Amino acid sequence: QVQLVESGGGLVQPGGSLRLSCAASLRIFNLMSMGWYRQAPGKQRELVASISDDGVIAYADTVKGRSTISRDEAKNTVYLQLNSLESDDTAVYYCNTVPMTDSYWGQGTQVTVSS
Repeated sequence: QVQLVESGGGLVQPGGSLRLSCAASLRIFNLMSMGWYRQAPGKQRELVASISDDGVIAYADTVKGRSTISRDEAKNTVYLQLNSLESDDTAVYYCNTVPMTDSYWGQGTQVTVSS
């Protein structure tokens, strides 16, 4: 059973940066597309960045130009670099496959952007 563990969130001021990490218990990144999702209070979960098994990357318009998704297959880890953070980026961030796999959801990591 695959377990995904997210980390790296925190409280950051507007304009700041964070690097989120997602560690997988099994080597799956070379087999599946992975994505970072987020869910803000009162809103539906949304996919904000993805990287396919062959390295094709895509971003949602809401984070395009401010975010970078990457992976380290040797470490079974996917990263999301978030820059120029805004209050609208406040959310719980999760990683999962694309399309999502219900049984893979982890606890997520909270990102709070506030002065």
